[in-house]
Amino acid sequence: MLASLVVGAGEVGVMRSLAALVGGNDADARFVVWQLRLPRTLVGLVVGASLAVAGALLQVISRNPLAEPGLLGVSAGSAFAVAVMLSLGATVLELRIGVAQLGALLGCACVLGVTRVRGLGNDPIRLVLAGAAFSSLLAALTSLLLLIDRRAADEIRFWVVGSLAGRRLDDLLAVMPSVALAGLVLVMVARPMASLALGERASAGLGHHPGRLRLLAVIIVALLVGGATAIAGPIAFVGLVVPFMARAIGGPELRRTLLLCLPLGPLLVLSADVISRRLVAPSELPLGVLTALVGAPVLIMVVRARRLPSL
Repeated sequence: MLASLVVGAGEVGVMRSLAALVGGNDADARFVVWQLRLPRTLVGLVVGASLAVAGALLQVISRNPLAEPGLLGVSAGSAFAVAVMLSLGATVLELRIGVAQLGALLGCACVLGVTRVRGLGNDPIRLVLAGAAFSSLLAALTSLLLLIDRRAADEIRFWVVGSLAGRRLDDLLAVMPSVALAGLVLVMVARPMASLALGERASAGLGHHPGRLRLLAVIIVALLVGGATAIAGPIAFVGLVVPFMARAIGGPELRRTLLLCLPLGPLLVLSADVISRRLVAPSELPLGVLTALVGAPVLIMVVRARRLPSL
């Protein structure tokens, strides 16, 4: 967080930023730190935690270590829904958030539903293939929107790459109610939801309702991913890399994984955001590009493993 507040691509360097943090009189530095970088940092905290927790939940309900919002069509569904609203002229952020969450819900439901029709939901490769196909289809439709509507093309193109630049506190405040609701519900059902990692029969044998738990988990994922996508655009691989790191540190137990995702998700997103500011300074590299560069090797490493880790 400190690095995110003091490191930037512009003329306000580390020393001027530190002086502004402790009450310096440099008006330009104070504006950059408190009005530009602080909202960006807070948005990064929420987006990182939301995507990491959503990825961990998806992996548990599908019992698949490769499940991730960007790979299972959740982010793509959310992004396409927002792109449609932008092309229709929508400017109200609250409307965009609701549409993004609905798109995330439909995207997740479609991919999980297709793979579970014949009982293939636990096959990691089939699940990823279905998610990749669905994501590619929605990405193509989004590109079609860019060609059709030149008026909204610049706004859609800037938003669809995934970035924290230019985000305001108003954006964060608009998305916080749905994120807080998802977090509250998750705290209440985290213990029974952990039983899904044992399979539906074992979960039912422990007195839980696997179908209801899975539906509730999908709704939580939609709220988290939809909210994160509405304010930062689609940011890939955070939901894959962070749960992978959390399980490596704390083991496979869901509640421990979720707790570790809360600091590790923001750590990854903010670190990538700070690096993106310096790689091509004075310009900035889109955050979604950098997370993909980090996440793709991790996905390849997991897929190439002799035996995929089980959940």
